Amino acid sequence: MNGHGIIMTIVVGLVIGLLARLFKPGADPLGWILTILLGIAGAWIGGMLVPAGGALWWVASIVAAIVLLVIFELIRSRTARPRV
Repeated sequence: MNGHGIIMTIVVGLVIGLLARLFKPGADPLGWILTILLGIAGAWIGGMLVPAGGALWWVASIVAAIVLLVIFELIRSRTARPRV
């Protein structure tokens, strides 16, 4: 993968991650890096479900990222220690 491909992967991951966080209600305590990684993972899963490039791919990628975000929050809430 060349430099342009890496930058595009990061940008697309950021857009999908931000849209997933926008569409899912509630507070999402993620930073920029986790948001990008969430979007990249969502795009990868969306690409496995729907051929890349079309509007349906974007929808599948955002939905996949939302599902990953919910799973992340469930795991985080179970492993978090109560604050005193």
